[in-house]
Parts: sequence; C-alpha cells; structure tokens
Amino acid sequence: MKYVVVTGGGMSGLGKGVTSSSVGVLLQACGLRVTCIKIDPYLNIDAGTMSPFEHGEVFVLQDGGEADLDLGNYERFLDVTLTSDNNITTGKINRTVMEKERRGAYLGKTVQVVPHVTDEIQDWIQRVAHAPVDVCVIELGGTVGDIESCPFVEALAELSYRVGDFCLIHVSHVPVLSAVGEQKTKPTQHSVRTLRSLGLAPNILACRSNSPLEGYAREKLARSCHVSSGSVLSLHDVGKNVWRVPILLRDQKAHEAVLRVLNLDVKEPDLKEWTARAELFDALVEPVRIALVGKYMGLTRINKDAYFSVEKALLHASVALRKKLAVDWVPAEDLEDGTAQEKLKGADGILVPGGFGDRGVEGKILAAKHARENRIPYLGICLGMQVAVIEFARSVLLDMQDANSTEFDAETKNPCVVFMPEGSRTHVGGTMRLGSRRTYFHHNDHHDVGCMAARLYGNVSYVDERHRHRYEVNPEMVARFEEAGLWFSGRDESGERMEIVELGEHPFYVGVQFHPEFKSRPGKPSPVFTGLVAAACGQLESVLQQSHGESNGFEKTDGVGKVVEK
Repeated sequence: MKYVVVTGGGMSGLGKGVTSSSVGVLLQACGLRVTCIKIDPYLNIDAGTMSPFEHGEVFVLQDGGEADLDLGNYERFLDVTLTSDNNITTGKINRTVMEKERRGAYLGKTVQVVPHVTDEIQDWIQRVAHAPVDVCVIELGGTVGDIESCPFVEALAELSYRVGDFCLIHVSHVPVLSAVGEQKTKPTQHSVRTLRSLGLAPNILACRSNSPLEGYAREKLARSCHVSSGSVLSLHDVGKNVWRVPILLRDQKAHEAVLRVLNLDVKEPDLKEWTARAELFDALVEPVRIALVGKYMGLTRINKDAYFSVEKALLHASVALRKKLAVDWVPAEDLEDGTAQEKLKGADGILVPGGFGDRGVEGKILAAKHARENRIPYLGICLGMQVAVIEFARSVLLDMQDANSTEFDAETKNPCVVFMPEGSRTHVGGTMRLGSRRTYFHHNDHHDVGCMAARLYGNVSYVDERHRHRYEVNPEMVARFEEAGLWFSGRDESGERMEIVELGEHPFYVGVQFHPEFKSRPGKPSPVFTGLVAAACGQLESVLQQSHGESNGFEKTDGVGKVVEK
C-alpha cells in the first residue's frame, strides 16, 4: 500500500481538501485505484452535532456516517463511495481506546498516547487502506502545530517508517504584502520547520497564492525546505472553477513528483474528460438563476459551506445543461416580513434545502407558497419538502390554516409533519434516520399524470438515496393531501413513510425527504437537481424525453448505479 499525506500549515482554509481530491484525481488518471481518509482532530465522534455556521455542511455517507464536507469533495472528484471509517476523529479514536481498556485489552498496562493512541490511529488507517486500493490519500485536518493534532502527527510519523512508501505534501500560504509587492516565503519556511520538529519532513510543497509562484520564491523554498525545485508546486487561485486544480497539478508534473517518492511506474495521466468539463465550465455564458432560500446564511457574509453539496449539485446540473449557474442566496428570515415577491423576483427556480429548528421556517414556507402560486420551478429537500406540505395545508385545505410540524409547534391541531416513532428524544448524535434508504415510486391514483421524479430517474421502480432527518410527513394526512392534488409519488418499502411529493398541475414542484445532493457527481448530475434546472431554463421536456440516456448522458439504472438499459 502506498500513502500520500496532505498537511497544512500557517492557517486554515488553504484548500487541503481540494488539494487532496485533485491529487487523487491525478493518480486515478494514471490508472491507480485510490481511496481517501480525512483526519479531523476534534473531540467530537463525528460532525453530526456541529453547527453549520461553524463547520459547514454535514456530509452524509452511504452507511449513515455524518462527516466533514471534505468527504464530499473526495466522493465528487474521485466518483467513489466512502464510509464512516474514511473519517477519523479524536473522538472515535479515544472511544475505541477506552473500550479496549475497559475490556482489559491492554493487559494491565498504563494506557498512554504513545503507543496506544498512535497505534490505534495507524491500525485504523491501514484497515481502511486495504486491497484492492493502490494509493490511500490522507488529509490531516487543522494546522500543523495545533495541540489537538499532535497524536495524529506522531502516528503519521511512525507510519511513514512502518510502511516506507509514504509521500508527504505540505500545503502552505505564500502571501504578497501590498507594501512590498513580492511573494513572501517565511510563513512556509516556519511551517515546514514546525512540521520537521514533529517528526515529519515534506516531500512536496503545495504553495497557495493569489498568483503563480515566482521563480525566485520557488528556488528559495526549495533550498530552505530541502526539496527539489520540481517538488515546489504553485497552487494559485483558479477562480470559481476548482476543476482546474487537477489540470494545474498535472501541468507542473505533480504526478511525477508523487510517483517518484512512491516508487511507482505507471502511465501518464489521462485527463481528457476532466479537461473538457473544465473548459465547458469556463465557456458557459447563458445564465440560469436559482434562488436558494436557507437559514444558515450568516449575519455579515453568506455561509456557502453550509450548503456546499447543494451548490455543487446545482453546478453539475447546470453544466450538463450548458447553462451558467447564478445562485441568489436568500436568508429565509428575510422573507418573513412579507417581501418574498420582491426578494425572489428574477429567479428562474427556487430551492429550499434542509435545516433544523424553527428560525426562518416561516420564510421557507413563504418561498414554497411563492413558487406554487407563481408556477416557478421548485425543489424542496428534506425540510424543504416538509414546508411545501405545510404551505399546501395552510393555503389549499381551508380548515388547516394553523398546520405545522411538531418540531416547531408541539401543540398544533393539524400536525402535517411529526416526529418519527423510532427516533430518540434524549440523544442527538447519530440518532436520526441516516444513510442510504430505498424509495419506491408510486402511481398516482387521483390524477392522470406521470410521475415526474420517476421519469427523471429513468422510469426505474426504485432509487436509493441518502437521508438525514428525524421528522416525517404525517401518514394519517396523506389521503387528504392527495385528494386535494398534492401527490406523494415516492414512499419507503412500507408505503407509510413519504419520500417524494409532487404537485401535478405545476410545471415543476417537487419535494424529496432525502438529500440527492450527496450523490451528485460532475458528469453525473442528480436527476432531481437536473429537473429543477431544466425546468428553470425551459429544457424539462427535452430532459424527460432523453431519460434513457441517448443524448444527455443519463443511463437507466437499478437505482444503485448498475446499468440495466442504455
């Protein structure tokens, strides 16, 4: 097994996740089988209980693991399916060590960070990085020198001697001071010095900067950090097109530097498809404008990380339809003063994503109402589906003006959305309905229209999508909704849990209880996101007619990726 470790120094937010993913793409393009591990040094077991304001979105994995958004980067860039084992946290490691100690697994020894914690980290890494994988890319979260990451740095130092084939890429910032006007290398030099003092020496430097790394800066870093000049990479800004990063690395022969350290002799990377997609992105001109009505927007700046996968899924669909995506970030609370008509003006489509808690919910309900009444394409995800149901009950079913979810009003007389019976009311972490679940498409018995969602998915009988929720549409009210025209076209295997809702007389009004954004990929956009964007730009009928894959790249699958018809 070969290992590539990516660390960061100087500051957070340098793009270690994109760097790790891009290195993985480059190695994959050389014909190697690649997996990724993200190490998060925080004490939490996982990211499930963290605030989106502070930590960004919680990315849900196939097995129900709640992880850092970088796991989403890995899955999208490499088109792989990862599990909760691909995300290591201090909380997971400490829990495992303590469980072993309670069982007497350490034979009466004093349990210490070295060797017991560091051995557990190495064992975990090697367990995940098993055959048939050729290379495991490991991203160490945080910044080198942080006290919480010290056990992981020590474990990685020990691992480098244990396995031999070990390449360390260190990402650091090379700033330009406006008063001087030249690239400064001291932050990187000091960062490398800190890394060396902890037992790790970089093989490659990935230098983040606003502009390409100057020759004098490259030579100075090579000399002071004891690496060859060819191993000093310029990771300068590429604007909004992160698909350019693997190409940027390839053009600097980054793969040769990595392969040389790992003692691998493979073919040159084939990035034809990747390059074509990146160039298409840059060439797009005609816009499609989607209003994203969320609650985790921040007071002073838009917190896009809270909806990272949602934005990427919109991008995948837009590029597939040859449209330039423009997202209007609309704080849900801003709509509660009755200005939805004005603030959603100009949007070609409206998307209401998931969320928890009652703040901003009335604004989301007003967004759903605006989309329904004005026949604007609408996609509601998780809570976005639930508010669509609540809005319909309040506006269309005349005796339900007080309809609500018991999450927001426990005493409501018309509980359209209720707490799932299997959920826990005492424990929050890891207790939701999580991970991949099956949704079966249902025929509409009340209206003679086809199932929009089923057509978008290629007329399959079921799909598997990822979930993260503890509330559901009240099954006792479903018949009443369907009689009034709100059709639940997707349900779980029992038929009692609502998964997809559609409004038949609307151009595109779809809500899904699952999170389709987590399985969207570049070149393989999520069908429901594609439906929203297609409806927003007038291409929906064309997409529906091509649902078998003749022209738009869609394939008819069994719902889990196995092609049954093309």
